[in-house]
Order: sequence, then structure tokens, then C-alpha cells
Amino acid sequence: MSTLADRPAGDAQTAHAGLFTPLRLERGLSLRNRLAVAPLTRVRATADGRAPAQMADDDEAYAAGGFGLVITEGIYTDKAYAQGYLFQPGLTDDAQRDAWRTVVDRVHAHGGRIVAQLMHAGALSQGNPHRATTKGPSAVQPRGQQMAFYRGAGPYRMPEAMSDEDISAAVEGYAQAARRAQEAGFDGVEIHGANGYLLDQFLTAHTNVREDRYGGSLDNRLRLTVDVIQAVRRSTAKHFVVGVRSSQGKVNDFTHKWEGGEADAARIFRTLGAQPIDYLHTTEFEAWRPAFGEQGPSLAALARRHVPVPVLANGSLHDPLQAGGMMANKDADFVSLGRGALTHPDWPARLRAGEGLETFDRGLLAPIADLANAERHREERRRACGGGSA
Repeated sequence: MSTLADRPAGDAQTAHAGLFTPLRLERGLSLRNRLAVAPLTRVRATADGRAPAQMADDDEAYAAGGFGLVITEGIYTDKAYAQGYLFQPGLTDDAQRDAWRTVVDRVHAHGGRIVAQLMHAGALSQGNPHRATTKGPSAVQPRGQQMAFYRGAGPYRMPEAMSDEDISAAVEGYAQAARRAQEAGFDGVEIHGANGYLLDQFLTAHTNVREDRYGGSLDNRLRLTVDVIQAVRRSTAKHFVVGVRSSQGKVNDFTHKWEGGEADAARIFRTLGAQPIDYLHTTEFEAWRPAFGEQGPSLAALARRHVPVPVLANGSLHDPLQAGGMMANKDADFVSLGRGALTHPDWPARLRAGEGLETFDRGLLAPIADLANAERHREERRRACGGGSA
């Protein structure tokens, strides 16, 4: 078994010491540590978007394993153009809301906190039973290919440009989904403004060629994100946490960088930081790397310079030395793990106990990145090991 823990004990202890201190977010939400489960698209819902029992099992395991915060996979926000993938969960009606209550209750039973990530796929929708077409800021062909492990194939469809009415409906969808999340017992929501989905499409110059108040200048391209934040804040209680996720890279354009470099980053983060949010979640492939060029601060460190709220860093932080380093260098206030959590739902407990941490097995996400495939893969590994633990 290959591990990430073959290092001197003293180094490991120093690296992760800061990961286990409590953190208090704005609006009074207390987290028992600085470790969160990143939003992981697992296309694990029923066909009509309800959270099944297996999803509750999965998220409960993260809380029982010691994570202070669980962020759900992206949840679609309306029954028009928001859904990105088949078997993606939603928060668009009362049945979907009620199905989430079991998930929330089981996370809370282990002392964890949970927020719902709200997502509109926009032009990157590749599996939406509600509409045969896609819509985005402009009629611009998305780069790249649909993702096979989410049941996609071939190029993305050419989207239709959203009208003012479409934009208003999308904003209202976020607001109503946030209200339902609060009713389901979630501790907050995270607005997905990253990774090439709708809000990021509006932010990005080559996917947004509009000439109205939502296009052109950087401030105009940020306007939809600001509108969504404010609508979500108005639709929920004062104590309800609202976070935002931000990135440069996209699921279909992995190496994209903001055109204006650090100047654009400063403008984006100051704008987001001026809104009524409680944390900012940045994601890069490797969170500690310079955001622009060979030297300079990481994206998380830049965010921390310009926002007055805690910064959550994501990106290859399943190595405890890298995760602890983000904290020790004051580049982030807490960290989220994707591959680490998939490999070990009890990653925090293992780290604290000094147990080995396996490297990520990509077979967990192939050919389909759902829970059924992951369980089949684990069972095959168990058989290969003669019935023992994989």
C-alpha cells in the first residue's frame, strides 16, 4: 500500500497541528476543526433529484470520520436550465427538500456541519431532463468535451443567450433553493461561482460577449454573482451561512487564468468580499502554487488579502504537509479535501491517530463517478486482496 504518511513523526505533527483548531464563521457557525469535505459531483441522486439513503450513508461517514464541515455536491436550483448532469440532486421542490433532511440530520448527529452547494450549469449542462436546449450568457460554443464519467459524450451543445427574463428566473431559482436548504436544516449554502458553470461563464470574457449591464467590464461580468448573493441573503435568515466558491480553471478549460492576473483577482475578491458572505472558497489544481506565473501568492492567499471573511482553500490538499502548510503560512483559514475524503472518509481521524493515508485510486471515479461504481471498485479490490480490507 502506498501512503502519504511515510515521514518523520515530528514533521507530521507540526504540519497538521493547525488543522484541528476550531473555527467560528460569521453568523456564529462553529466548526470543530479546519477540515471540510469538498463538493464532489457524484451524480448519486434519484432520477427526479432526491437524495437517497446511500447519500445519507456517505455524508454521515464524513462527519463520523472527523470532518468539521461537509459541502454537498452541486445541487441544481431550478427545473429549467440549471441541471447539469443526470442523477444530480436538486432543491427545486418540497420532495427534494424533504429528502435532504435525513442527510442533514445524520451529519449533525456526529457533530458535523453541512452546507448545500447551489449550482446552475448554464452552457455546460450535459444531462437535463427538463429542457432540450442549454442557455448561457452568450451563444458561444463551450470549449472541450462533455465529461464521460458524468454520462456525457462529444462536444457541448451551442447554448442560447439568456434573456433578461431568463436571468431573473435563474436568480430567483438560487433564492428559492437557498430557502429550501434552510427549511431542510442545512447550516448554510455555498453559491457555486467557479469551475466554468453559469456564474463563472458570466465572469469569463470569452464566454460572455454581452453588451448589456451583464457584459463588458469586469464589474458588469461580476454583476450576476452579486445579484445571486444578495437574493440568497434576502431569502434566508440572518444566522444562515452564505459562502461563495471561486476559481480560475474550469471543468472544460482546466488551465484558464484570469486575463488581468493579480489585478483582476484583487478586483474580483474585493467585490465578493463586499457582499454579505461568510466565507470564500477558492479552488485550484494545487492550492499552494502561485496563481500567476512561476512566483507570487496562491489564489487562496490573494483572496485572504482582499476579503474580510475566512478563506477555504481547495486543491490537492490530501497531503497533510500541504494542507497544514496552507494554515501555517496563513494562506487560508481552513481547507477542503476531495480526493482525500473519497479515499478515506475518516481522513481526519486517521491523521490524528497517525495511521497511514493511501494515495487516491482513480478507479473510484471510472467509468462513472457515482457511488455504485465506487462500491463495485472497492469490492473488486477486496476480492483481489483475498477478502481482506482494501
